[in-house]
Amino acid sequence: MDPELGELPVGDVLIEDGRIARVAPTLGDVDAEVIDATGHIVAPGLIDTHRHTWQTQMRAICADWSLADYVWGIRYSISPAYRADDVYLGNRLGALEALNSGVTTILDFSHCNNTPEHTDAAIAGLRDAGIRAVFGYGFFDSSPAAPAHFTEHGQRIADFHRVADTHFPASATRSGSSSQADELLTLGVALTELGRVPFEATAAEVGAARERSALVVAHTGCVWSMPSGVAELDAAGLLGPDQVHVHCNTLTDPEWAMLARAGAKVSISVETELNMGMGRPVFAACRRHGVKPTLSCDVISLNSGDLLTQLRMGLGFSRWADTEHLNLAGTDPEKVTTTALEALEWSTVNAAGAVGLGEEIGSLRPGKRADLMLVGGPSIAQHPHLDAAGTLLFQTTPHDVRTVLVGGRVVKRDGELVGVDLPGLLARTDRSAEQVLDRVRAAVPRLPPTPPGGLNSVADHRRATPPGRPGDRPPGSHPRSPAGPGRCPG
Repeated sequence: MDPELGELPVGDVLIEDGRIARVAPTLGDVDAEVIDATGHIVAPGLIDTHRHTWQTQMRAICADWSLADYVWGIRYSISPAYRADDVYLGNRLGALEALNSGVTTILDFSHCNNTPEHTDAAIAGLRDAGIRAVFGYGFFDSSPAAPAHFTEHGQRIADFHRVADTHFPASATRSGSSSQADELLTLGVALTELGRVPFEATAAEVGAARERSALVVAHTGCVWSMPSGVAELDAAGLLGPDQVHVHCNTLTDPEWAMLARAGAKVSISVETELNMGMGRPVFAACRRHGVKPTLSCDVISLNSGDLLTQLRMGLGFSRWADTEHLNLAGTDPEKVTTTALEALEWSTVNAAGAVGLGEEIGSLRPGKRADLMLVGGPSIAQHPHLDAAGTLLFQTTPHDVRTVLVGGRVVKRDGELVGVDLPGLLARTDRSAEQVLDRVRAAVPRLPPTPPGGLNSVADHRRATPPGRPGDRPPGSHPRSPAGPGRCPG
């Protein structure tokens, strides 16, 4: 994935002190441990730019749920029933699932931070898995009806700074500069969906992130009946290249122009967006405005944690959308519009830049971190290797990802995760899922729950929110207008 090195039919990669030292057709005899990659594809580890990792033990519960079902079922019913250890298990197993499939970096959008203990457990789960991750601290409560640990927005901001001081001592203030690139975990912020708190609270969240040089990730433009808030962020000078905007299905061309002008990044969650009816994944809009797309697994409560699945679905959708007009006119396309190699950029070099690590990961360039995967092995689908990018995109499953390294450390070898009691962890996670759902059923008669008053629209959930919670608007006071702030509950 490095344009200067190109693609080597046969090659050696030398790793020293966690970094790629040399890449060449042959390095000859080297005094080093040798990993025999004969018959394998050696490629950069994949990078997921938006994953709610804590939901791992709720796997596939949302298989037949709409976006409204997800909001009321996961965010407002299941999330409040999670305890700190449940978050730990979800993050640890979810991160291991990512590593197992060749995903070496995730942007963890952590929005089950019900208490400080939940947040600490989420970070511990990522650390114990050994993955590279941006931990996106979520500022918002999981449910408007559940008792809140944080009763004022300022308490959330203060807890974010506690997390930065405790877990990310390398986080920098604007008055100084300190790189976090040497750490596996770096600090991020997951913004409260715009409109759920007063705009000054949103500004405070962005300000706190920038005080700590933290990446900002936000659900943007994914509910059709609500405005996106992009214009408000732009007018306030709060858009910037340190942001990843997720989904963006409902954005207008003027809003896209604002994101592009600010250098903001975009994450597309193909599997979620298609299955929950959120609109067309925005590959065409990205191309039109010069924004480099990236991909994400999003909600593991619906989707696979395998980013290769997202790549296949994304490339298939993008090619179909680009040629649909020809089919409707009764003609055939002469060639595909996006190649497999170009699609791989979405989850390697593009994604590395989006999470602020473009100089560190994303390609096999000497000097970068040694985050890579070896794909091949005995699978029928891996023989023969005629086209490396095509094999990765269309023929590879997590089983075919045989060896994975993060920072030069082997985390998966010959098809097995290293140093992990997987049966024990799976048993703990199964028990966690049962206990969480037992607590949910004690409070909710069915999943997904019927919204209060028979509400069936994501946009209507504001009117069901109990009055008096910090930042809430009065019922019915959130009109759908281009000037109003928007929010997305993904």
